[in-house]
Amino acid sequence: MGKHYLPNSAHKDEMLKEIGFTSIEDLFSDVPKGMVKEFNLPEGRSEYEVFLELNEVLSKNKTVLEMPSFLGAGTYFHYIPAHVKYLIERSEFLTAYTPYQSEISQGMLQALFEYQSLIAELVGLPIVNSSMYDWGTAMAEAALMSARVTRKNKFVVPEHMSPEKKKVLHTYTAGPGLEIEYVNWNERGQLDLEELKEKVEGAAGVYVEMPNFFGILEEEIQAIGEIAHDAGALFVVGIDPTILGIVEAPGELGADIVVGEAAYFGNSMNFGGPRAGIFAVRDDKKLIRQMPGRIIGMTKDADGKRAFVMTLQTREQHIRRAKATSNICSNEALVAVAAAIHLASLGPVGLRELGEVILKNTAYLKKRLSEVAEIPFEGVNFKDVLVRFEKSYEEIHEGLLERNIHGGFYLKPHFPELGESALFAATETTRKEWVDALIEALREVA
Repeated sequence: MGKHYLPNSAHKDEMLKEIGFTSIEDLFSDVPKGMVKEFNLPEGRSEYEVFLELNEVLSKNKTVLEMPSFLGAGTYFHYIPAHVKYLIERSEFLTAYTPYQSEISQGMLQALFEYQSLIAELVGLPIVNSSMYDWGTAMAEAALMSARVTRKNKFVVPEHMSPEKKKVLHTYTAGPGLEIEYVNWNERGQLDLEELKEKVEGAAGVYVEMPNFFGILEEEIQAIGEIAHDAGALFVVGIDPTILGIVEAPGELGADIVVGEAAYFGNSMNFGGPRAGIFAVRDDKKLIRQMPGRIIGMTKDADGKRAFVMTLQTREQHIRRAKATSNICSNEALVAVAAAIHLASLGPVGLRELGEVILKNTAYLKKRLSEVAEIPFEGVNFKDVLVRFEKSYEEIHEGLLERNIHGGFYLKPHFPELGESALFAATETTRKEWVDALIEALREVA
């Protein structure tokens, strides 16, 4: 467009003529009358004026340090060491894209290889891809993969699962026509094994989470896996990896596929994204060849030196479309690298200590909440605690906000059978005085 940054009237007319229209209005002729309204945009402003206005709007936001948050339900406030942010902001990582040309992408390829290696050790399965978009898409991809491998058309999941994950799963499985079978929870807030036995027949896969959406640790993980395997189904485990310093790895409990959220390491909450989905499988050729995404491998170059390459790329951009396992077109490289840096920094001892602190803080939160509300499900909680009130939780939440506290995730719109309930969460960042202030506020508003 030469020196012109915006098209003038002559340019507009020329462009309209090229696409067969005489006016801008003609472009919207198919839109019903009354649907298109005048924008009435204000006059343009200088950069400094825009800066001042945006700064004023942004000043209304509050961080989790200014307003303690107990929201949880999948997005958590974790502490990120300063060096993690410093390293991923280096230009070698921050500006890197998909490493198609391995000869000039050795640094990023090695970082992703290390991510895969760390996750493999963490989840107890040897084959890991270099990340998916997030936990939800990784779980949905596992459902499709289970159907391809077993040639069955049903995927069994817990009813007590994140509503967002349910929506992603239905979106992914609607096209292929995969049937989703839900299994309810028992009186302990855990997967009902008797109902699972009734519904597992003909299943391609059975999915369970550690911990579950209610924050409770499922006590019968191995038994669930055995039920799945006895029915000829694959056993898929979704994992919050911050718990893996204090519980057995799902691969050691019989999981065929492990999915989860890597972004809990090294990444901020960022209003819920971006994230990096974990995807790992056991050493089985059928499973490996059906994995979505890509796998980074280590080899030797022509001079016999160590080199890194993209070993497996079963997506439609690299192979015949009919052979593609997924339309996932990228991995969350920077998010995965941040997770790898954080994990490597923690090490086994740090990971165990992290899990122990979260467990301790969750137990304190649960104990204090029991003083002002009902805890419907007993058991061991990790991060999230389900709480039920007699009063409308929407009103309670508004009262907490007025007292500069962000309450839990309101469950009634998604699980009406639980009544006026909410999920309150704690992590290693939760301070005792925040919990105490929450309880005092609840005494006033609940």
